[in-house]
Amino acid sequence: MFRALADVLRQIGGAVATVVTLPFRAVARLLGGVSGSGRRGARHV
Repeated sequence: MFRALADVLRQIGGAVATVVTLPFRAVARLLGGVSGSGRRGARHV
């Protein structure tokens, strides 16, 4: 019974961690794209 409860809590924790990290990943991707395009522009100039 305790193992089942631990598994459920583990799954909930994983889902919460995923939801919490998604916005940060999106922001990092946006910032990475902006800095990457900025670097490309600087190289061509």
